[in-house]
Amino acid sequence: MNGPVVVGVDGSPAGLVAVEVAAREADRRGVGLELAHALTWSEELVPAGVAPWDPDVGGLRDRVNEALADAEWRARRVAPDLAIRREVLVGEPVTVLGSASRAASLTVVGSRPAHGVRGRLHGSVAGRLTARAGCPVLVVCGRQSRTGPVVLAQDESPGAREVAEFAFAEASERGADLVVLHRTAAVRALSGLREQYPDVAVRTRPVRSRWHRSLVEASVGAQLVVVGVRRRNGSAAALSGPGGRAILRHAHCPVALVPSGKV
Repeated sequence: MNGPVVVGVDGSPAGLVAVEVAAREADRRGVGLELAHALTWSEELVPAGVAPWDPDVGGLRDRVNEALADAEWRARRVAPDLAIRREVLVGEPVTVLGSASRAASLTVVGSRPAHGVRGRLHGSVAGRLTARAGCPVLVVCGRQSRTGPVVLAQDESPGAREVAEFAFAEASERGADLVVLHRTAAVRALSGLREQYPDVAVRTRPVRSRWHRSLVEASVGAQLVVVGVRRRNGSAAALSGPGGRAILRHAHCPVALVPSGKV
């Protein structure tokens, strides 16, 4: 898909890091960048006696414009010639980003601790977004590096081939090796991809211990981890339990969640 890279803008430090990563991804893919701000109404934002649809309520418009302008400045610092579009959409952030992702090639979100519990809420948000997204979701966590391998968590799920294709493409575009974590026959999904991407050096690594612990360990020194997410009944099944959330809580580099199944 040649759609834009979409990134959520909330004005937070973690969100601005995500904007820089998204700008770099858009520039590498040769597509535009969409800065999406989700506008939700609350009693804190709407003073008594003021209609919630008033665009000047409590200086809200100025704050939103400032957040978007700051985000655009950060993006252009990374990719000066990038085509950038700003979008202010009314709704809950996960719903807004999920809708924007339908025409995107990649959706990027930042990692921000909530109430001192790192990863618990964030894992839930990432899972909810992936369940609605029409494209892979890149969660910006850990350190940001342009060196090291791409790590693929390979399994035998129906969407394993699609996940492997995404990982190979990422490794090829980044000029990186691909490390494949697998259990026994799961490497069958790699059939043909080695020939399609002859520039990618592939190293397979069987997993004999706990799966998620092995994945977190492999993220040390990597520049990206690619994980497939199965969607069931409107939820992201792979992130519904503690093991799935552990990937985002403890990963040492960004994690790409590649959805499979119906939205």
